[in-house]
Parts: sequence; C-alpha cells; structure tokens
Amino acid sequence: MSDLLDSTRPRPEVLAAFEDATGFMPVDEGLALYAAAVTAARRTGLPVLEIGTYCGRSAILLADAAREAGTVALTVDHHRGSEEQQPGWEYHDPTLVDPEVGRMDTLPRFRRTLHAAGLEDHVVALVGRSPQIAALWGGRLALVFIDGGHTDEHATADYEGWAPHLAPEGLLVVHDVFPDPADGGQAPYRVYLRALDEGFEEVSVTGSLRVLRRRAAG
Repeated sequence: MSDLLDSTRPRPEVLAAFEDATGFMPVDEGLALYAAAVTAARRTGLPVLEIGTYCGRSAILLADAAREAGTVALTVDHHRGSEEQQPGWEYHDPTLVDPEVGRMDTLPRFRRTLHAAGLEDHVVALVGRSPQIAALWGGRLALVFIDGGHTDEHATADYEGWAPHLAPEGLLVVHDVFPDPADGGQAPYRVYLRALDEGFEEVSVTGSLRVLRRRAAG
C-alpha cells in the first residue's frame, strides 16, 4: 500500500545534509519517513512530530517535509541520550558528552545540524521528557514518529502519550521494528503490534520503519 504515500522526494541538498548528519537511519528509511510526512502534512495541514531527536538526522527530513507542506516539524527529546547511548553501551559517542556536567547533551549538535541544513525556521524543538510534553500538548498532529527510548517503558509511554493526538487522517510511524529478536530490541515491535490491535493498519514497510494509519470506520 506504499502507493498511497506522496512520491515527492527531498531536495538533493536536503538529502545530502541528512546523509552527513550524525545518526543511524538509513537513506531508504529516511525517504519513506519523508514520504509519510509530506503525505500526512499535505492532507491535514497540521504539524508533524517526532519523539527522539538525537542529533537531528531525521529531523532534517521532517523539517523539509513540513516546509514543503506549509507547516512545521516538532521534535521531542530531553537530549541526555537514550539507554544505549550512555557510557559503556554500544552507541555511546564520547564527543556528545558535556564536559562540564559529565552527561550526554545532543542539543548543541542538533542545532548545528539544522543550521547547516538551512532548516531552523521549520522546526520547533521541544526539550523535555516525552510523557510530560505529551500531557501538555493540546493540538492535533499530522504525523507521529516514534523513535525515542527503546525500553518497553519508554516506547509504550511515547505511543500512549502521542498517538491520541493524531488527526483522523494522520499517520503513525514506528522505527526500529524488528520481528526477529536477533535483529534488535523488541519494544518498538510490541508498540507496532499494539497499534495494529488498536485500529491501525499498515501503509508501508521499509527496513525497520513501519508507516500506519487508522482504519476507516465502518
């Protein structure tokens, strides 16, 4: 059902900025995220939102999609790094540690990433913990992209906090969905299965990226 998504691609300079940015999302998954964001934003005229900013790699594509649709991208992160990015873990990057406080701080890198891509005017950074911000959020969203903490606690909280804010024609995107435990953690996969059980249907699959929408009533 991927033909239901907009075929627009990001501008070459935006895609180059995405590839240059610090982060983990492959290009094919990034293009699928971009297509979903353009589709949802054009359809609803509402903002797109991601949980899990890190250094802004995927935010580049969401910002350009928002620019294309005449809306804005929101990105939620406390910028202290998720579990697997802490010292001693596989994805720890010591260059992202604030030497003064001794903790991860990805916010400065994120801001430099957006500046280099020329997309600062199309992004609103929401700095804080996802459940707290979700509880304060009162508006509707075109797209919710779940790519934050990968424990069951955090992935579930992101889904429960933000999926209810989706507009009727909005899209839910879940990253790092691995049906086989040998390929990766299972928390995003369990969120994906829960969404299917709770009225969402699959629109597209690209690598570990799943795009979902609510089933039509009736």
